[in-house]
Amino acid sequence: MPEIQVVLAKGSNIELADLGVIPSNVIVVDKAPQMELLKHSALCITHAGLNTALEALIQGVPMVAIPISYDQPGVATRIAYHGVGEFLEVDNISIDSLHESIQKVLRTPSYLEKAPYFSEVIAKRRGLDVAPEAIERAFEQAIANRPLELSRT
Repeated sequence: MPEIQVVLAKGSNIELADLGVIPSNVIVVDKAPQMELLKHSALCITHAGLNTALEALIQGVPMVAIPISYDQPGVATRIAYHGVGEFLEVDNISIDSLHESIQKVLRTPSYLEKAPYFSEVIAKRRGLDVAPEAIERAFEQAIANRPLELSRT
C-alpha cells in the first residue's frame, strides 16, 4: 500500500511553528486548491462546511466530518446519515478516534460506493444551472402577481 499523502490547509489563523513536528508525508499550506486536490483524494477530513461537503461529494470522495459551529453539525449529521462519511464530535475527538474513523471510511465498501453515487446524483440535478432559473421564475411570478415594494416604511 502506498504511503498516504496529506495536504493540511491551516488557514491564516495558525502559525506553522504552532503545529509542531510535521511528518514527511504532510504538506502544510495556508490555502489549497481544494477541488483539484479532491480529484486525487481517497478521503476528505472536513469541518463539515456545506461547500466542502458538496465539493467532496461532487468528486465522489467520502469524508470524516468534525463540525465546529453554525450549520456544520447539521451537515455532518447528513454526511453520516447518507453513509458518505463519519461524524466526530469536536469535544470527543482524540488521535485514536480520528484514526479509527479514517480507517473505517477507507476500509468500508459502502462509504467508497455511496460517495460516487452522490456525485452522480449531484451531476444529474444540475443545481448550479437550475437554481438561478428557479429564482428568476419566482421573481417573474411575484412581479406579475403584485408590485414589488422596495421602500422602507
